[in-house]
Amino acid sequence: MVQMNRGIVVDTSSSPHSLLRPVPISSSRIDDEFWTPRRRALREAGLPSQFEMCEATGRIDNFRRLSTGKNDPFQGRVYNDSDVYKLLEAASHALAEQHDQDLAATTDGVIEAIAGAQRPDGYVHSYFSLEHEHQRYSDLTTQHELYCAGHLIQAGIAHRRATGSGSRLFGVARRFADHICDTFGPDAREGVDGHEEIELALAELYRETGERNYLDQSIYFLQARGREPSLMPAVPGAYERSYYQDHLPVTDQTEVVGHAVRATYLATGMMDAALEAHRPDMARAATNLWESAFERKAYITGGLGARYEGESFGDDYELPNETAYAETCAAIGGVFWSWRMLCRTGDAKYADAIETALYNGVLSGVSLDGTKYFYVNPLTSRGGYERADWFDCACCPPNIARLLMSLPGYFYSTSEDSLWVHLYAAGGVRASLPDGRAIEVEVETRYPWDGDIRLKIVEAPVSEIALRVRIPGWCDRATVTVNGRGAQPDAAPGTYLEVKRRWNQGDVVSLSLPMPVRKLSSHPQVTTNQGRIALARGPLIYCVEAVDHASIDLLETALSRLDEFDMRHDRDLLGGVTILRTIGERLPKPFDERSQIRAVASNRNDEVDKLPITAIPYYAWGNRGVGAMQVWIPAI
Repeated sequence: MVQMNRGIVVDTSSSPHSLLRPVPISSSRIDDEFWTPRRRALREAGLPSQFEMCEATGRIDNFRRLSTGKNDPFQGRVYNDSDVYKLLEAASHALAEQHDQDLAATTDGVIEAIAGAQRPDGYVHSYFSLEHEHQRYSDLTTQHELYCAGHLIQAGIAHRRATGSGSRLFGVARRFADHICDTFGPDAREGVDGHEEIELALAELYRETGERNYLDQSIYFLQARGREPSLMPAVPGAYERSYYQDHLPVTDQTEVVGHAVRATYLATGMMDAALEAHRPDMARAATNLWESAFERKAYITGGLGARYEGESFGDDYELPNETAYAETCAAIGGVFWSWRMLCRTGDAKYADAIETALYNGVLSGVSLDGTKYFYVNPLTSRGGYERADWFDCACCPPNIARLLMSLPGYFYSTSEDSLWVHLYAAGGVRASLPDGRAIEVEVETRYPWDGDIRLKIVEAPVSEIALRVRIPGWCDRATVTVNGRGAQPDAAPGTYLEVKRRWNQGDVVSLSLPMPVRKLSSHPQVTTNQGRIALARGPLIYCVEAVDHASIDLLETALSRLDEFDMRHDRDLLGGVTILRTIGERLPKPFDERSQIRAVASNRNDEVDKLPITAIPYYAWGNRGVGAMQVWIPAI
């Protein structure tokens, strides 16, 4: 196997307008008790089961019917190709980090089927071939042709970075990209896709090849949105234009609206244009949209998308809990978007957003054994909701797989004179600065269960170099020492603390990030959460789950605002979690229990019914059977 020498997440190593350059996955290592078992479960059980489901549902046979000449009917939804491509991208990330002969053989077999399905002009889509070939590009609004193409391109890039320049999948993807560039544009066919994805894929293909036409094509698709009249075909049953982010030119958009996954992918593509083509107008608009999304429309878990209708964003502060949509793919899209914002600015708030989503809104989307998935991630459940093996619309399983398989690429970056540490896990990194100077660091920590982190210098240049370590926004009493001595300036929450010096082998930077239980309240305009609190510790959001409260109705319990918590790490529970325990109260029922209404008493009755309460990390709920769950808990 060829070791990667470039980043596999989003390679901004040569982006002219990027402050930070990702450290390649092959140069980063995660070897900890939190992420390692989860990623191993996906690699060893999740990926094989997803390939099996793609076989069982005809997704791969859809390609084989083209490559073998069989006149078999197409199976499933028109955009099913994209699930196969995302799965191949996830497998490529896994192979880049650790070669597996069986996984490589499975991957090669699927690539063979895709290559055989490619048309002579470079076009690849298993639905719009054979009997539907005459419908090609006839409905860009709802039929996802360019969306599927984008995922093929990203899979091809990931496979090339994992296996080398001879990647057959990359060759297929590039031929399709060339076909798209020849087909669409101001001097060819005008058009824009209803589901953003092609934009960021073409930008990444530009990074991989250096061919400017791919970046220009990406920017064309961005700028084609919001025109009058619209370039997006009007089709029966389609949503209004804002659903597709086609209601305004992208640089004029200030409020994030419409389908949440589409919106995050659009903003991600806009940031790619800002990073590669010096488009400050794109950066400004993407920043305004990020503030709209993450400051006024994001769940405490990092989830995005409040409404089932249209899988969409709602109004500012419209964040229902029981009917929250918060699609797993939207949280993942938020990570992609925030990552590019971080690369351009170095602002720790974007790393905070990535961390929140990863540990909560993303990770809740997959079971502990790596084989079952949530599509929707509510913050309250009355019971009856559980993860599934697969979905008819199966975008989420391979999407979470490709993110978690590429996870080491999000932990470290470099700039002109610095190594940046964004996220914390036991392991290590060996990185080269732009001028060729190298630094190697070993990391020891039990994060997120413990906030003590040791960064030990293994190798460093003889000249000065800076370590920039993130102080999470949730931590207001962080301390940082170098070889046991205090580092200046003081560590402020929501910043990167710079420690610059000439390092010696064996030097140790120690971070202490206290992790008391935090009681959180919502903005006053989040009406569903008035009188409620959420519990958090470190980067983790907690919830209460019915399985821990056999004799209690969770929806009729409350916490005292003054309650104290006992914290205990249980290695045998849910793969090892720190649980929070306290004493709550039973909410009073109406005098007449047939009524929904109760008069408010002028004085609290001291003879309240005390109840033991146990809270677990939100990401782990739903792994012990089907039952009620609640994040925002009434507070008395």
